[in-house]
Amino acid sequence: MGRILAIDYGLKRTGIAVTDELQIIASGLTTVLTKDLISFLEDYLKKEKVELVLIGEPKQMNNSPSESEGLIIPFIEKLVHVFPNIPIKRIDERFTSKMAFQTMIDSGLKKNQRKNKALIDEISATLILQSYLYSK
Repeated sequence: MGRILAIDYGLKRTGIAVTDELQIIASGLTTVLTKDLISFLEDYLKKEKVELVLIGEPKQMNNSPSESEGLIIPFIEKLVHVFPNIPIKRIDERFTSKMAFQTMIDSGLKKNQRKNKALIDEISATLILQSYLYSK
């Protein structure tokens, strides 16, 4: 059984989370600069077996795609080209950034630490992954 990898794609930074090999636990992996994302994934996938990639699907409250969807589609097309054998699934990511910020507050992080946007992106990817695991 391979891992499931979740991506919270952003214009500047992208949060990444991954499951254990039994696909039970979702953990934040890292945040990478979006411009380095494909090369990061190439390196990671050489070392780890990933059987599914989840990508956050940003939506408006009325269920229509958000503006950032226009940036994600070209990334997905490139991902399919580079990794044609790994299936991709989209997961609604509404409110993950707000939930990530609340998670930081609930875990007792100081105000200065909560300004770390990279950490918010990583936690958001973890929330995307957890929601998928719960729905399975």
